[in-house]
Amino acid sequence: MSSKKRVLLLASGAGSLAQSILDAQRSEKIDLEILGVISDKDAPVLALAKEYGVDSYLIPMQTDRSEWDSALFRKVAELNPDLIVSVGFMRILPATFVARFKVINTHPALLPKFPGAHAVRDALAAGASETGATVHWVDVGVDTGEIIHQVKVPINPDDSEEELHERIKIAERALIVEVLHKYAQTGSL
Repeated sequence: MSSKKRVLLLASGAGSLAQSILDAQRSEKIDLEILGVISDKDAPVLALAKEYGVDSYLIPMQTDRSEWDSALFRKVAELNPDLIVSVGFMRILPATFVARFKVINTHPALLPKFPGAHAVRDALAAGASETGATVHWVDVGVDTGEIIHQVKVPINPDDSEEELHERIKIAERALIVEVLHKYAQTGSL
């Protein structure tokens, strides 16, 4: 019998995506070892990790970005995850990092459409009739890595950015759990 896959979470915010993963692990929907949560700022996701009994690490951004890059690399190398899951981590990872570690990300759009930090706003501004959520591999670009899985979310004519984003978040949380369930079962994505 193979051992559990070791997963590390990167997050910068409230942690709703991280919580969906931690809930799924706790309820045994995904059979993974969560090594910890790393954040680049003192965000609510760190307290969430503590609530779930998961190690948390704060690696604050430095004035010299290369210092932060090195600190992040060292901590992740020490933890030695099989997979890193970026869930609301609002930093572009250095090329050396994505060359060394397997990293996936969630994004609130149907990539390659609407990459970047304002995907929901951009989808509304473009008059799109649908958007969604994507799980993709992280590469050196911004939301340019190979797509692993997607789910569509319709855009209603009267949607505000906040309403649409909330519906996408629900889809995104379910999608990342589905992808990690497959990973836990098969060892591949």
